[in-house]
Amino acid sequence: MTAYREALKERTRERVPLAWAMTQNNLGNALLSLGERESGVASLEEAVAAYNAALTIFVQAGADYYNRICRTNRNRVLVQLTQRKGHT
Repeated sequence: MTAYREALKERTRERVPLAWAMTQNNLGNALLSLGERESGVASLEEAVAAYNAALTIFVQAGADYYNRICRTNRNRVLVQLTQRKGHT
């Protein structure tokens, strides 16, 4: 996560929006992986936020392929969150 967050300092939304969005998606993937191993929901919620951030650019840019991938990733997290919150 640290590497992706550092990359986001260089790959800014304003300078390289699609690269920024891809990095956000990758950050979401890393947070999902961490969240699957944790008992809480903080990492999963951060993953959703990262995916949502990426989706703003993918939708705006008309990047349908990346939009679908990112939505699929986000939906995986939302299922996990629903299941986890249902067990608390």
